[in-house]
Amino acid sequence: MSSIKKTLFFLSIILFIKNTNAQNKLSSEAQVSVLTIGPGTSLNDAFGHSGFRIKDPVKRIDVVFNYGVYDFDAPNFYTKFAQGKLNYLIGLNYYKDFYQSYTTQNRSIKEQILNLSLEEKQNIYDFLVKNYKPENKRYLYDFFFNNCATKIKDVTNIALKNSITFNTPDDFKDATFRTLIQNNLNKNSWGSLGIDIALGSVIDKKATREDHMFLPENIYKFFKNATFKNKKLVKDNIILYSKKENSISHQFLTSPLFIFGVIALLIILITYNDFKKTKQSVWLDIILFSTTGLIGVLLLLLWFATDHSGTHQNYNLLWASALNILVIGQLLRTKVSSWFIKYLKFLIISMCLLTLHWIIGVQVFAIGLIPLLIALFIRYIYLVFYYNKKATGL
Repeated sequence: MSSIKKTLFFLSIILFIKNTNAQNKLSSEAQVSVLTIGPGTSLNDAFGHSGFRIKDPVKRIDVVFNYGVYDFDAPNFYTKFAQGKLNYLIGLNYYKDFYQSYTTQNRSIKEQILNLSLEEKQNIYDFLVKNYKPENKRYLYDFFFNNCATKIKDVTNIALKNSITFNTPDDFKDATFRTLIQNNLNKNSWGSLGIDIALGSVIDKKATREDHMFLPENIYKFFKNATFKNKKLVKDNIILYSKKENSISHQFLTSPLFIFGVIALLIILITYNDFKKTKQSVWLDIILFSTTGLIGVLLLLLWFATDHSGTHQNYNLLWASALNILVIGQLLRTKVSSWFIKYLKFLIISMCLLTLHWIIGVQVFAIGLIPLLIALFIRYIYLVFYYNKKATGL
């Protein structure tokens, strides 16, 4: 959007709000509906989007309020984003612009017209208008508990005085937070891999029925079955735009499983060659210890230095040990200390514990990492063998 168009847009929105403040009473023809946007093609829009549509032909109102808008003008934007301390915004768009934006992206749009009295519609509208005021429009975002979808549930509940009963959808299945996320992704994709590495075991607990509504599609399903005051919450379910299916081929040759498979094969081949010649490819170990150590430091920062709710208790630290950074000096020595051999055994035990955590369901790890984890395990075993043999002089 050009700067001129952006300025005109915001001026029109300001005029709309001023007009709303002057004539904020909806007519009897007004409708309040929930819009559910389908997934996009990138990771940041892979889970869809939600918004409220307020339509009143008598007052010539047709706008969409939607939460989860980035505040790029916020000071220290990227630092706060990384720390999980970034305030997001409630956005306001004219419906025709909102519709065009998502249809251009070929993303489905579904509308649920709420079965409300005029007073109840007015309550939701007043709440949204008040929320959009500069002093109220910012809120602390949380991917699981305070996002664009959960705001739909919370605002509706508040405006209707917590009188909604969210009945279980017909196709409901108990699931963990991680499963609910990964159901929207290709598990052998880089986005899926990043999520499984960055997010800890806290998202491997079973989500409650209400927790399922952090996803826009589940807002649609729960609202469809919801009741309040002995009637259906949703009066009509309408498909405004159906996504045109494209034949998308996932390139296996660029997938994590293939890339890490190739890397793992190289590690195993080098290890086998070292074994045959009873030697150590120090350069390889420096790369492995540096890489896994740096990843471990990053995971510790995500756990202890941020407010992200999903990065705690991350057992990826069992293979990405931050301590690996501190022991690199041992790899450069002619004779390693005895404690370093014990540390290598600790790494082997950690890999076994990781497997146990995976099997019993404490935490699910990325399938794309499997080849690398096997290669690291083999490499650590060889290093213990090599240093022991070197120490005994055999």
